[in-house]
Amino acid sequence: MEIASYTRCCPAELYFVKDSTNKDETRSTERFEKLLTEFEHELLKRAERVRATQTPYERPKRKPHICMHYKKKQKRQSRQESGGAKAGPLLTSDSSNDSSDSEWCSSEEEDNVTELALKKKHPYRLHEELWFNDAGEMNDGPLCRCSVKAKRTGIRHNLFPGEQPPSPPCDPSSNNAGRLFHYRVAITPRINFALKRFPTVIRHDNHDFIFEGFSLFSHYKLPDNLPSCRIIRYNIEYLIAYIPEEFPSNFTVRGLDLLSDYIFKELLELVDINWYLNDQPPNEGCPQFHVMPRFVRPLPEKGKELLSLNLVIGHLLRNNRPLVSREGIPKLAKLDDAAWIDMVEAKIKGQLVTRPGMKPCSLRVDQLDREPSLENPSQFPVIVHFGMRPAQLSYAGNPKYQKALKELTKLKKYLATKAKVDYQDKARLAKKEKALQDLKQAQELKRDVTVVLSSENFYRTGLRSDVAQHALVVPVLIGHLRFHGSLHRLEDNLKLKFNDRLLLQLALTHPSYRENFGTNPDHARNSMTNCGMRQPEYGDRRVLYLYSRKRGIKMLLSIMSRLAKDIETASTVHHYERLEFLGDAVIEFLSSIHLFHMFPDVEEGGLATYRAAIVQNQHLAVLAKKLQLDEFMLYAHGSDLCHDLELKHAMANSLEALMGAIFLDHGIEHVDRVFGETLFRPSITATVTPGNQRAMDWGSEYVDLLERWCNYRRHPLQLQEPDGDRRWIEHYPVLQKLTKFEQQIGVEFTHIRLLARAFTHRSVGFNNLTLGSNQRLEFLGDTVLQLVSSEYLYKFFPEHHEGHLSLLRSSIVNNRTQAVVHDDLGMLEYSMYPLSQNGLKVKDRADILEAFLGALFVDKGLDFCRRFCQVVFFPRLEHFIRNQDWNDPKSKLQQCCLTLRHMSNGQPEIPLYKVIDSSGPTNTRRYTVAVYFRGRRMATASGHSIKEAQWQAASLALANYKEFFNHKVVEDIIKGPSGRQENQERSKEDRTNETTISSSSSASAPIGNGNGGNREGRRNREAEWPNGINTNTRTSSDRDGRLTNRRPIYDRRDRRLPPRPSRDLSTREVREHDKDAREPREARVERSGGDFGGKDRFGRDRDRSRWQKSN
Repeated sequence: MEIASYTRCCPAELYFVKDSTNKDETRSTERFEKLLTEFEHELLKRAERVRATQTPYERPKRKPHICMHYKKKQKRQSRQESGGAKAGPLLTSDSSNDSSDSEWCSSEEEDNVTELALKKKHPYRLHEELWFNDAGEMNDGPLCRCSVKAKRTGIRHNLFPGEQPPSPPCDPSSNNAGRLFHYRVAITPRINFALKRFPTVIRHDNHDFIFEGFSLFSHYKLPDNLPSCRIIRYNIEYLIAYIPEEFPSNFTVRGLDLLSDYIFKELLELVDINWYLNDQPPNEGCPQFHVMPRFVRPLPEKGKELLSLNLVIGHLLRNNRPLVSREGIPKLAKLDDAAWIDMVEAKIKGQLVTRPGMKPCSLRVDQLDREPSLENPSQFPVIVHFGMRPAQLSYAGNPKYQKALKELTKLKKYLATKAKVDYQDKARLAKKEKALQDLKQAQELKRDVTVVLSSENFYRTGLRSDVAQHALVVPVLIGHLRFHGSLHRLEDNLKLKFNDRLLLQLALTHPSYRENFGTNPDHARNSMTNCGMRQPEYGDRRVLYLYSRKRGIKMLLSIMSRLAKDIETASTVHHYERLEFLGDAVIEFLSSIHLFHMFPDVEEGGLATYRAAIVQNQHLAVLAKKLQLDEFMLYAHGSDLCHDLELKHAMANSLEALMGAIFLDHGIEHVDRVFGETLFRPSITATVTPGNQRAMDWGSEYVDLLERWCNYRRHPLQLQEPDGDRRWIEHYPVLQKLTKFEQQIGVEFTHIRLLARAFTHRSVGFNNLTLGSNQRLEFLGDTVLQLVSSEYLYKFFPEHHEGHLSLLRSSIVNNRTQAVVHDDLGMLEYSMYPLSQNGLKVKDRADILEAFLGALFVDKGLDFCRRFCQVVFFPRLEHFIRNQDWNDPKSKLQQCCLTLRHMSNGQPEIPLYKVIDSSGPTNTRRYTVAVYFRGRRMATASGHSIKEAQWQAASLALANYKEFFNHKVVEDIIKGPSGRQENQERSKEDRTNETTISSSSSASAPIGNGNGGNREGRRNREAEWPNGINTNTRTSSDRDGRLTNRRPIYDRRDRRLPPRPSRDLSTREVREHDKDAREPREARVERSGGDFGGKDRFGRDRDRSRWQKSN
């Protein structure tokens, strides 16, 4: 952005004079005041005079509608009454006297159509294809459907917490040089904001002053560390910056306010803009900001000269004349075609014209056609305007078009999974594409429209579309500044100042929020269509939203295949979901450490119960209400978050994101203080007053509870030996042995008995050395690993959304990975467990590792835990990503089956799992699970748990039937991108042999038998799924005593890691197939009356490589 080295104003001695007491301040003369009075009468009040002559229009009363939330509560109450139970009060988001407003909380599709039809019938509508703005209204209904209670708070209702009216208000006849701060609003890039031809120009003193944008005047100095204000227009991301400049002289505040009202409210009809406080009387006092259009000319040495305000207002008054006067029509008819075209191009085309009293009153002239005047001298030329219909009335909002587009997209995805597309499929695709194109080109559904209007009663404005383009950006910046100004109130509540304000903004931004308009979105769209640029340049939508999409199998595989960044990188996700992922781990960590120390005699189960009560969403919403986060949150102005259930859930998520933001900006100590004070802070309704004894008692109780929460006791082993217990090493061989482990990892514990307790299995009895088992330390270590992993993933995986981060974290913190790390470090050698046990199970080994992390945190702190995880955990992420260890076999099988779905099916077909057998005693029971797809059994497997058996069955199904999953997308699912690349590089002979083996094994064994098919499938599975986890990595202590890695050697054990658990479906759908699956093949052939020779197990033609439904 170019910054001028100096600026100056045009001389205007007849209109402005220097103040006698302040040489920097300029005051208006009587001549300028007369000019402002004339401007106000001729331009601002002209529409009021026209409307006074019109018949008042009364909008038909809307039919009340009950929202779905209200209906559900009514039904629930009626059921209680019918059942004889005494119905309690109906709990809604409104108070008792506000319940009538809940009927406006939602609007159905037919209501939108009705609203659009009513708006079309407005008697003073300029044209049926031009959409206008009404205060508080969108194109298809009211802007705010919130209840009366909800309207009392929220930035979406123009209520910015902590905002105060400017005091004292500005002097209207002065430029207030000592009280205002001047900034230039700069937009980058300049695409679509700088007209290449015929920009708005004011000619003065033989110089052309070109419109540059707007100046912003603030009552306080704007901070330099605010996050940048960004908007997305025309699929291009723009940066809106405010650049301090030298204060101009030749203007007054009254002139700025009159000019702003004319541009924003009279011409652009942004009637919902309100830069005053909501309870501030209109036109009394000062708005929060003042704006001024800038007309500049360049000066030597990168200087600029600003046009004085009197010249701008004079230009608008001079251009206030009819676009075409009746007396001038004969003269225009005499012009030849070339002269007519030159006149229209230079003076009229692209100019904004207005017709006061109509809806809308202003529009852009794209062409002026004089053919009616040539035929009839009394006819005015016609204005041609090329506009766009709102999305609700075009093909984009048409239900038929949406249905056709959905079917076409579904067909394309279906054909993309086929190995070969035949002629019928191509014809079917072409037919659907043609039907979609016909709907798009239908006259009543076309997005682009041409409006033809008579030029009679239209007035020139002297402004062009570049002024409208810049003006529609100003409300966004002002809303951004007001929001960050109100955040000082939140920082005072938190008792800290954020170094990175962007983190605080993200923590309060709901995913539904878009900072694109700063006012009523339909008003901005309508004004942009009517008065903005005709043919803007559009960016590539695919590039813009490349990292914002998170749905779909292909997108999942694409994002999850990306490795960690080398340095900490900012994310492109502009809402709180990623911070919520981190904050959830932070709150769980803080709750765990405080409960761990405050209740030294409570075992792991009790601590987990207490922690669940603290971190549940319902309780977090209460804490968010204490901080009044609902007043600061940014979210879409819709009916969704106007109800307690949705709003409380959003508030809980915002609190978690806020804790994550404080953790990143200030560290865990500040989060601990803020969370503790919020946890025991009295509710905002319990005001401590002399007459409120209960609130006073609660205030003293709050102080006592907070002190107990913050000043917890140390661990019992630390209390016994405050300065350390290493003096006991020489007396206990167990401790002597643990010193070898300390040398191995490069860490020396101050309280080595904590390390001994971490290695003590729960089955070992109580002893005076460790004072218990490792269960409590395992409870603490689990949250430590959760927090450290979340922090690392948040910082070094910026392109991953919260769901993707959760998948990666699950691959780190699951029992299998922890058990492998346990073996890598040789912890089994130092573990204390009964000799009767033949080794330790996976869960026990994982518990020991977590207990070690807990002991390391208690003894050394969080930084040591971070370093430990950086050495032994995070290097494995690259292997997990390359081999898709985040994707468990059940998920892979389901993803593969989804690629084979039929077009005719309403719901996608997915594998079904059923427990068909269980045997053995309770502690060693084995479960046998079968997996079905389309009514056929694919595989059976056994395991010590249902989940393990389901995974094994899914693995066998993938291995035995991989010939059905031959598409490249499915190869990515099964093998990952690296596996597919290796497969492509494989020789043709190897691929032929592999296909032969797979086909013979599949054809020779019935589905789901426990013999050769499964054995072959197991061998194929081992070939398909590469070795996974490092089990032979050894650590050693370098010279600095730090953990180092040596020779990562991957073991064949633990090849797959469990991410988030999948939902088990109902088994009723597969019961009827059990008998058929166990029936001999010959009996099935005889009963079906035919041979299976032409069909495979899934009813698919053997000579065709696509799936078909079996009859």
